[in-house]
Formats: sequence, structure tokens, C-alpha cells
Amino acid sequence: MEKSNSQKIQLGIFVIIGTIVFLAAIYFVGNKQNMFGNTSNLKAVFANVNGLQPGNNVRYAGIDIGTVTEIEMINDTTININMLIDNKIMHHIQKNAVATISSDGLVGNMIVNIIPGKGVAKKVENGDVIQSYSRIGTDAMLETLNETNKNAALLTADLLKITNEINQGKGTVGTLLKDSVMSRDLKETIHNLKETSLGTVKSIDNLNHLILSLNQKDNVIGVLNDKDVAVKMKNIITNLEKSSAEIDKVVTNLNATVVNIKDGKGALNYLSNDENLVKKIDSTMTNLNDASGKLNENLEALKHNFLFRGYFKKQAKEKAKSKTTK
Repeated sequence: MEKSNSQKIQLGIFVIIGTIVFLAAIYFVGNKQNMFGNTSNLKAVFANVNGLQPGNNVRYAGIDIGTVTEIEMINDTTININMLIDNKIMHHIQKNAVATISSDGLVGNMIVNIIPGKGVAKKVENGDVIQSYSRIGTDAMLETLNETNKNAALLTADLLKITNEINQGKGTVGTLLKDSVMSRDLKETIHNLKETSLGTVKSIDNLNHLILSLNQKDNVIGVLNDKDVAVKMKNIITNLEKSSAEIDKVVTNLNATVVNIKDGKGALNYLSNDENLVKKIDSTMTNLNDASGKLNENLEALKHNFLFRGYFKKQAKEKAKSKTTK
């Protein structure tokens, strides 16, 4: 059965519309992947791409600027990533920029995120290799989280055990919470410590006042702190040292004299050591005293003698005149 003209026309329109839609889709996809614009190439080296695939987006400061064109594995620790970047954004990227691999949302595709560098640096050029930073992968994060959960479970068990012992009054903390007598004693101890602290503060204040008062010149220590007094005391000590030296000389000479006396040299030795000489001197002094007494008696007798009485009266009158003239 031959097709009618209307059916042929409808088929042609459908083919044309389908072709237009296909071309539009290719254009929009290619435009999104920067396949038809002016682009440049950038490279980055990673140790792990975390599931990144060719065609994934490249972002700079949160803006889509290109796509990943090729992922090349050099060795087990080096993977090269080639990126196609729009030239409109290319002149904004500096050589100190850092490329990282992250996910687009929580469960989205992996993307290359280029982070602007700090400071001022030269602009990147076509074919440059920028710095990279490998973040911790999901597996490593899950493993770390698993270890953390295990440690948290152990910690929770220990805390539960400690809490039960405290509630039962075991240990120091449990005793403090359950024993009212110890709690009261501890409260009194803290109160006594507080009182002692206040007394210590007062004592320190009094000591500070005392130290300040020592610098004043109305007390002994303040006078001693005076430079003039210190100089005078220094001079006194110097003079005392000189006097001490002179006294030592005198003592030395006195010792020599005593030695001479002991050795029998000089008249002092005879006076101190010769008993006969001492007795003779004593006898002589006794005789002199007796002679002096007899002489006084003779003089007294002469005063009463009529031959010499006038002479002594004349002497007495002259003595009286001399006293009155004075």
C-alpha cells in the first residue's frame, strides 16, 4: 500500500525536527564542554584521582571554566590530568593556583577545582602544569571514621564504668559525692585555706610597707643606705684598721720589753727579780721615813727654842703677807 503525500510530508517534518534537535543537543553539549570556543590546555599531576573521568567539569573559584579531556597514568603514584580551559578565564589564573579533586555535592560527579593562590604571581600559559593537592579519599575517611567509632565505643564503655563506680561511692570522686562528713571537712578546709590566703595577703602588704619604710632616713637601715654615711663608715673602718696596726706595734714592743725584763736586762729586772735589792730599797725608805720624822721633831724643838723663836716668827709673818697679797 503506497503512502499518501500527507504521510510523506509528516515523515519529512519529523526527520527535519529530529535532525534540528540532534544538532542543537550536540551544540549545547559541545558548548558546555568548551569544544567550540577558544580554549587552552592546563595540566596537573595527582597521586589519586578518586574516580575522576574525562568529561568532568573544571571549576575556578566556583565557576565552570572547562572540562577534563584526558587522564594519563604514568606510574602507580603519578597520574597526569589534561584540562581544556576557556581562554576568557585563562588570563585570571596564576601560576601559584592549586588544583584539587572534589565531588560536585554529596553524591555528584567528581570535578577538578582550581583554587586561586595567595599573593601575586605570573599568569598561566597554554600547556603549563599547576600545583596539585590530593585530599583524603572517601575510603580513607570511612576507615578513619570506623576507627573513631571504635574508640568512641571503648571510651563510652569506660565512662559508663566510671559513672557506675561513682554512683556506688567508690573512688575519690564517689567518696566526695557520697560521704557527707568528708564533704563537710573539705568545705572547712577550703574555708581555712581562704582565711589563710587573706592573712597571707595582709602579711605581704605589711611586709611591702616595711620594705618601703626602710628606704627612709628616719631609721637605721635608711641611714645606712645613705651614700654619705656609707663613706663615713668606710673611713672609720679604715682608721680602725690603721689603729689596730699601731696597737699591734705597741703590743709587740710591750712584749719585747717584758721579754727583756724576764731575760734580766735593765733596772726593772733587778727591781722585779732581785729580792735582796728590794729589801735594801725597802729598808732605805724606812730609814728615810724615820730620819724625816726625827728631823721634823728637831725642827719643832728649834721653833720652841728661844734662840730661834724670833726667826720662825719672822718666817710665819712673811708667809701670811704673801698669802694676803695674792
